[in-house]
Amino acid sequence: MSGADVRGVPAASAVPAQGCRPGGVRDGVVSALGLVGPSPDGGGPVPSLSPTERTVLERAANGATYAVIARELGYAEKSVSKMALRLARKLGASNITHAVFLAVQAGLLDPRRRHGDHAGFIAHQRRGEDPCEACGEGEREYRRGRRAARKATRSDAA
Repeated sequence: MSGADVRGVPAASAVPAQGCRPGGVRDGVVSALGLVGPSPDGGGPVPSLSPTERTVLERAANGATYAVIARELGYAEKSVSKMALRLARKLGASNITHAVFLAVQAGLLDPRRRHGDHAGFIAHQRRGEDPCEACGEGEREYRRGRRAARKATRSDAA
């Protein structure tokens, strides 16, 4: 696929990497552009993700580690890691961070939305919405942590 056009965009002028999937990278050489999802002009396929893969992607986008995601979903950390690798491959990404970036570009994730933490809670308030349960719990956890930090600071000063 090297040298081929992807949606009318010429592939990088790099030497093709042997044994590499289209859109992949091997030894620092890109085999072809890894575009995904709808282009700005409205064309192109969007990969289908299972509901669990979508949840993993959303939680990774919000900064959760594989261990945290696994605990929340009731999976082993290794299972979440493999799921993240599988969904990254579906999106043509080399890792979960790249997958999040491509998912935002493809419209699979809303870059303005965060859930389950203090920032998500504040975002709900700014939009004039009632916070979802995940953001409410995230805000309670944030406030517990802040109170504990203040107590620790006071006891250190005394």
